[in-house]
Amino acid sequence: MNKEYKHYLQIFLITLDCFLLNISCFISFMVIHNNIQSLENDLYLLQCIKINIVWILLFSLLGTYSENIIKNFESFTKRTVQSYIIWILTILIYILAYQSTTSNKIFTIYVMLIFIGGLIINRFLYFGITNYLKINHDTANNVIILGYNETAKKLANYFEEEGININLIGFTEDEKNMTELTNYPILSSINDTIKTAKENDVQEIFSTITPEQNNYVYTLMKEAENQCLRFKVVPNLSTYFRKPVVIDYIRDLPILSLRADPLEDIGNKLKKRIIDILISSFVAIFILSWLIPILGLLIKIESKGPVFFKQLRTGINDKSFYCLKFRSMKINDDADSKQATKNDSRITKIGAFIRKTSLDEFPQFINVLRGEMSIVGPRPHMVKHTSEYAKIVDQYMIRQLLKPGITGWAQVHSLRGEITSPEQIKMRVASDLWYLENWNIWLDIRIIFLTIYHVFNGDKNAY
Repeated sequence: MNKEYKHYLQIFLITLDCFLLNISCFISFMVIHNNIQSLENDLYLLQCIKINIVWILLFSLLGTYSENIIKNFESFTKRTVQSYIIWILTILIYILAYQSTTSNKIFTIYVMLIFIGGLIINRFLYFGITNYLKINHDTANNVIILGYNETAKKLANYFEEEGININLIGFTEDEKNMTELTNYPILSSINDTIKTAKENDVQEIFSTITPEQNNYVYTLMKEAENQCLRFKVVPNLSTYFRKPVVIDYIRDLPILSLRADPLEDIGNKLKKRIIDILISSFVAIFILSWLIPILGLLIKIESKGPVFFKQLRTGINDKSFYCLKFRSMKINDDADSKQATKNDSRITKIGAFIRKTSLDEFPQFINVLRGEMSIVGPRPHMVKHTSEYAKIVDQYMIRQLLKPGITGWAQVHSLRGEITSPEQIKMRVASDLWYLENWNIWLDIRIIFLTIYHVFNGDKNAY
C-alpha cells in the first residue's frame, strides 16, 4: 500500500535536500564575495561538487531516505541528524588533511551552517505534508475492518503506524464474538457491513475473515462492488507460517515464498556478476599482478610449503569448491578441521601480518573470476563445519542459496574470526539471511566501502 506515494516522497526529499545544499553553496559564495561573478571561481565550484558527492554517498550508504525510515517522522529526523554529523566530520577531515585555503574553509563552514537550516525547513515541510495527507478528506480513505481478531488488531496497529491516507472508522463484528474492549468502535454486525460502510462514507473494507471461514463474505464482496466499495481480504497465514511471506504470481496463481530472494531474478544475478567481474578483474590486473610475487617470496622465505593455501569449502547450492588464500600458517595436519585461534602457534610472522590486514583473502578474487564466489556474500565455511553448523542452526543451509563472498554483511558488523559458541554462528547466519532477503546493488557497494574502512581501521577479530 502507498508504494508509489513513498517512492515519490523519496524523490521529493532527495531532490529538495540536494537543491537546498546547492542553494547553501550559492548563498555562501555571495556572503564571502558579495557578487555573483565569484561563482566562476573554479576552486569554489570544485569544493561545492565535492560537498555534493560526499552527501550523496552518505545518504546512499546510511539509507537516509529508505522507505522504512521516511515512513516515520522520528526515525527520519534521527537518521538525518546522524547523516549530517557524519557529513560535516567527513568534510572537516578532508579540508584539514588537504590544507585548503582559508577562504575555502570559511566557505565550507558557511555551507554547513546554512544547510542545517535548509534541512530543518525540509523536515518541517515533510512533517506538514504527511500530516496533511493523514487528515485531509480528499486524500484520506475511510476504511472499516470486517471481523475482530488478532489479524484485525494487527492491521489496525499497522494503519496507525503507516496509514498515510487511511482513516480507520472501526470494526464490524457479531456481538457474540466480542470478548474485550476495542480501541475503535464496533460499528455493526457483519451482516450490516455494507450499510454501515455507506452511512460512514467508507471507501474500503478490509476483511480479516476469509470466505472459507464464513461463506457470507462472498456475498459481501459482490455487494461491495455493486456499491462502489473496494473490498480486500486479509488472510491469516500464521497457522502455516510464523513470519511474513512473500507473494508472487504466475499469471493468476498466487505463489507464497517463505522469504524474499532478489537474487533469484536473472536480471539481478547478471548485475551482481558484472560488478564481480569488473572489480575482480581490476584487482587481478593492478594488485594481484605484483602482490603475488612479493608475498609469495616472503611466504617462501619464512616457511616451507606452497604460496597458496587451497581448502575445500561449501559453495552455492551446497556444492564444494577450492577456496584460495595466501598461506599464513606452517604446514600442519589440522588445517582442514581446526579454526585459527588467537595467538595460534601455527601462524607465521608474515601470516600474522597478512591475516590482520586481510591480504590473505586476496587470491579469492580468482575464485570470483571463476564464478565460484562473489565479492559480497556469506563467508564460505569448511565442509566439515558446514555439516556441524547445520545441526546447530535450523536455517543454516538457506545461506547456501547464495554464492559465498570475500566479504559480507556479517563481516562488516565484526561477526568474523573464530567461532567459540552456538550463539556466534546463529548471529552470523541471521546476518546472512538478512542480506539474502534485502539484497540490492547499493547494499553490495555499501558493504564493499565498509569492508575497506574496516581493513584500514583494523578489526579485533582479524587474527
